[in-house]
Amino acid sequence: MYCSKCGSTIAETVTVCPVCGQSQVVGYVPATQPLVQPTGPAEVTPHWQPGPVVAYAGFWLRFVAHILDGLIIGLPVVIVVLIIVLSSGFGALVHGIPNPSEPPDPDAVATALGAGFFVGIGFIILLAFIGSWLYYALFESSSWQATPGKKVLNIFVTDINGAPVTFGRASGRYFAKFVTQLIPLGIGYMLAGLTERKQALHDMIASTLVLRR
Repeated sequence: MYCSKCGSTIAETVTVCPVCGQSQVVGYVPATQPLVQPTGPAEVTPHWQPGPVVAYAGFWLRFVAHILDGLIIGLPVVIVVLIIVLSSGFGALVHGIPNPSEPPDPDAVATALGAGFFVGIGFIILLAFIGSWLYYALFESSSWQATPGKKVLNIFVTDINGAPVTFGRASGRYFAKFVTQLIPLGIGYMLAGLTERKQALHDMIASTLVLRR
């Protein structure tokens, strides 16, 4: 042990330092050593903690989801169009053509179909447009954060901060797809496989992300 005054080395049984004459306390622990050792894990600075891992949905996952959603939306439209066509007299006109190899008379086609046929087709186009918009905007702003096609593949839409999107932002994302479609060769969509956060052009415009669960 060491003298508490001069620091000289002395035996543990010595009560008086032979060098300076300082009285010693048996079992003295030098002040430079801590009396109580710290317990428990060391505190971790938040900056050292790893951030959450973000899994972005790439081009092919989104492409398959788009196909599934297209089937869900397109099938009812095709059925309604067939009903309108068959109920307009077009089927009877086709069966009444004497020589199928010759094109039908345009006047006869117009007479058989009537103005109601073209009005019906225009109504179907408008209905398909509105239905498609509401399909994407309502589902992506719902608690699912995804259309049924995306839901099947476990991908969902968020804003740029990872929060759920509002109906307005989901609508903006849908209409921004018309800008994406203007880019030749589908490059606007292919950006979903090339950009750092897998954003297509309409995602960049609407400030949205498509993530994997």
